[in-house]
Amino acid sequence: MAGKSLPTYREIVHSTDPAIRRVHDLVRRTFHSNKLIGIHEWRDSLREQEAGLWTDIRWHLQIAEHLGRVVGVASGMYLGNINMGVVGYLAVSARARGLGVGSRLRARLRTSFHRDARKLVGKPLEAVIGEVRRDNPWLRALVRNDRVLALDFKYLQPKLRPGDKPVSLVLYYEGIARPLRRLASARIRTILYTTWRRIYRIARPLAHAEFRRMLKDLEGRAFIGEVPLGDLPLPARPSRS
Repeated sequence: MAGKSLPTYREIVHSTDPAIRRVHDLVRRTFHSNKLIGIHEWRDSLREQEAGLWTDIRWHLQIAEHLGRVVGVASGMYLGNINMGVVGYLAVSARARGLGVGSRLRARLRTSFHRDARKLVGKPLEAVIGEVRRDNPWLRALVRNDRVLALDFKYLQPKLRPGDKPVSLVLYYEGIARPLRRLASARIRTILYTTWRRIYRIARPLAHAEFRRMLKDLEGRAFIGEVPLGDLPLPARPSRS
């Protein structure tokens, strides 16, 4: 970071905000194309909110800026019918790492979820959920957190565009009120259906083999526990030059 100035933080709330393109470029550089939602979908979400069309859901795009550049982003959606916040993207540019940008953005997103829960359903937020790759080193830290359940079933993110394939990820659940050691399969099914319908905008989840595959994996299991730490790949060791 140049000089002693620090990043500033704000939420994008208008579909015409010129920073949207720069934010999307940061996400595009950070994530694989099969996890990338198009910028037009972001703008559509903001237009829907501007028009007052959404009822018990809210979409958030929190950003960090420095000297005219976007250096961080955290996106997510609050879903009132399950009273949970869903983390979408979290990305920080190389020039801003080590300054706590990711932690600040994550905290701002969580604050938005808490506010949404109080305003839209009149209850405290139940949980924050998200998706992470099994080979992501951060997953091992999640498993060690008493408040986070990295759920032990075969979770699939739907394909985001024609020609893509579903992505095998780990779904995590962070309870707000108290830590949990397991989660009811019936609750997970509701979460899966809600996220596919309302976040990924898939009209008929049951028509997709990947969705039915997840339900099949939950069959006969009243509760789902946590992915064992020993089942997770170790972080890759840095190569010696």
